[in-house]
Amino acid sequence: MVWREEKVSQTRLALAQYAILAIFLLLGFGFWRLQIVHGDYYESLAQQNRIKEIPILAPRGKILDREGRIIVDNYPSFSAILLRGQGRINEQKLDAIASGLQIDADELKQREQQMAAQPGYRPILLKYDITADQLAFIEAHRNELPELATITVYRRLYPKDGFMAHVIGYVGQISEDMLTQPRYELYNAGDVVGQSGVEAQYNDLLMGRNGSRRVMVNSAGKELGQLSDTPALPGQTLKLTLDIDLQIAAEEALGDQSGTVAAMDPRTGEILAMVSRPAFDPNLFAARISRKDWSALANDPNKPLLNKAVQAQLAPGSLFKIIMSVAGLEEGVVTPEKKVQCSGGVDYYGRFYKCDEKHGSVNMSRAIAASCNTYFYGLGERLGISRISRYATAFGLGRKTGIDLPQEADGVMPSEEWAARSLHRKWAAGETISVSIGQGAVAVTPVQIMRAIAAIASGGRMVRPYVVSPESLPSGLQRSDSTNESKTIPINPQNWELITDAMADVTSTGTASMTHMAGIDFAGKTGTAQTVSLETRKRMGMASKAFEDNSWFVGFAPRRNPEIVVVVLSQGAGWGWKSAIVASKVIKAYSDKQHHRPMNVARAAIKENNAQSENR
Repeated sequence: MVWREEKVSQTRLALAQYAILAIFLLLGFGFWRLQIVHGDYYESLAQQNRIKEIPILAPRGKILDREGRIIVDNYPSFSAILLRGQGRINEQKLDAIASGLQIDADELKQREQQMAAQPGYRPILLKYDITADQLAFIEAHRNELPELATITVYRRLYPKDGFMAHVIGYVGQISEDMLTQPRYELYNAGDVVGQSGVEAQYNDLLMGRNGSRRVMVNSAGKELGQLSDTPALPGQTLKLTLDIDLQIAAEEALGDQSGTVAAMDPRTGEILAMVSRPAFDPNLFAARISRKDWSALANDPNKPLLNKAVQAQLAPGSLFKIIMSVAGLEEGVVTPEKKVQCSGGVDYYGRFYKCDEKHGSVNMSRAIAASCNTYFYGLGERLGISRISRYATAFGLGRKTGIDLPQEADGVMPSEEWAARSLHRKWAAGETISVSIGQGAVAVTPVQIMRAIAAIASGGRMVRPYVVSPESLPSGLQRSDSTNESKTIPINPQNWELITDAMADVTSTGTASMTHMAGIDFAGKTGTAQTVSLETRKRMGMASKAFEDNSWFVGFAPRRNPEIVVVVLSQGAGWGWKSAIVASKVIKAYSDKQHHRPMNVARAAIKENNAQSENR
């Protein structure tokens, strides 16, 4: 039998060789991609399989009053977190975690999905202030649920009953909308940041810097040992210009009345007290506010979250007459001796403008003390809206004061230009008559009118108000001297003395005579501002408290170059003397403290507020 040798064709052999070469090339390319191109990525995944990073959260900086007494502190609590270094977590585990921690499973799954795009080392904060039972659940399921861990979180401890709430503000988890803003570009989802007040204005200083603890784990996620520990850096402590004693006096004086009280040192611009009513409890936000609580606050028609001292924009009523007095005297439109006959009102442009009383023959001093509308109607008609607007704007009305609190409102100071720009019409002469007594289109914030009146009492010197002491700020944020930000509106000394003496008459023989205090040189001006016109009230039969006149008062002591100025707005309270009584209590508390007289109520309240921190 003859054997024949079968030969492989050269073509088939070449194809086989090329195929083998291609396979080796593909394998080599794959190894190159794994080890060279994506080496760091896969090394990171491998590290995640054996290293777990647990965050150490930094406590926010404390907030103190001007004397160093604690207003806002922190207290440690255990919180549950979900570590995501091992990748997505299956639904069975999420259901078990939700059940053990008594949280909504669907909400947990939604939050886990939202964090999927975030780096794996960022955990999900599941629940603040876990109970002993929930802590026991985490400890008992460490092997089955290695993703579940606890960390120490420093929660904010705010004073009770909304004390100083609007100045301090509150904190909360950063929202998706906030993350799109340039200010928060370095923050991450889940971070707790300031949402209002000082907490928001100085958030970057108060936040501190988080640390971390890196531990070795096995394939099941169980800890085998600690690798490194980077301590957290606490936030900076801030000292406010506010005085707890004066704040307590202001809060007690205003009580439950809707409105605001603010006190300032007109020599420096330091805010000494600031109250807004109704208030809210910042402690509700310190963890995670419930939908029910948030809805109640957000939908409350009295707007408890609004800081009325810097955000309410309302007609100032007769407080505006002090601006009118300066303008009239400085422009030479009126002389101190010139008298006007008040018969209960006056006709202008075919309309009768009412005065509250028949004051008879009054000069400027008496017109201020008695708050005679008739006198100032005539003064406004002679000045004209252009000069009125120029003086009011010079004293800061219709403009932000620059106070270091967020969301300050502008207010409105009308003029011919304003009418053309905003209303698209010419200014009507009759509107000037209303503006001359602080009605019509005039709208100011309480801090604006306080600053303006304080400037007039200080001889025309205006300062910028502020609530955080410059000494607690980094050099880049410090005002080298608050006087550098002041400006002076020239006022003739004789005019200055006449106006401030007349304002002292307000509290002795005028519209606020019931607030006269022996031994205290107390001056001020009352104001009663309509919220709707008399015609509208009559036509619609409005008897509701919501349409009652607003009560205003700005007072200061002493009458010239004062040490303290206080503004009070009592919404719906009616006559201005009601707010004058509130202001007099704050002035009295200030005087008592300056002269070391007892302040037993304030001291007891301070002790109670500070005891919260010690008892935690």
